Amino acid sequence: MGNLRSVQKAFEFLGFAAEIVEEPERLSEATHLVLPGDAAFGDAMRNLRAAGWDQAIVEGIAAKKPFLGICVGLQLMFSESEEMGQHSGLGIMPGKCVRFPVTERVPQIGWNQVAIKRDVPLLAGVPEGSFFYFVHSFYVETANESDCVATTDYGLDFTSIA
Repeated sequence: MGNLRSVQKAFEFLGFAAEIVEEPERLSEATHLVLPGDAAFGDAMRNLRAAGWDQAIVEGIAAKKPFLGICVGLQLMFSESEEMGQHSGLGIMPGKCVRFPVTERVPQIGWNQVAIKRDVPLLAGVPEGSFFYFVHSFYVETANESDCVATTDYGLDFTSIA
C-alpha cells in the first residue's frame, strides 16, 4: 500500500504519534488503525492476504479499535469490487466498489463537498458542506444505508465516508 509515510507525516503535523507497523502480528499493539492506499483494489487485497494483514485488520476492527480507511483503504472494507475484474474484499461492511458511469469523467480529481449524514467522532467539528479532495474512478455502493456516514455528488450521490 502506498503513501504510508505521507499519512504518517500528516498525523505528526497534527500532533499525533503515528507508527508504521511492518509486521501484522504487531497490529494488536496499536490503539488506532489507519489503512491508506493508492493501488488497484485487487492488487491491494492480494498483497494484504499474502502478508497476513487481512486477518490482522479484521481482528483489529472486531476488537473495536478506531479505524480510518483512506481511498482504497476504505474500499477494501467492503465485500467486493469490480475494479479490473471481480475481487473479494475484507467484508467488514456489505457492499461493493463500482466504476463511475461512462457519462462521468474519470478519474474524478478535485475538491468536492461532502454531505454529512450522521455524526461520528472522526467528523466532530467538521462543518456540513466541507470540501474534501478526491482522486478516484470507483466508488462504494453500501448495502446498508446505516454504513453511509457522508455522501458526495459526482453525477450521482455516492458514499464518500463510511
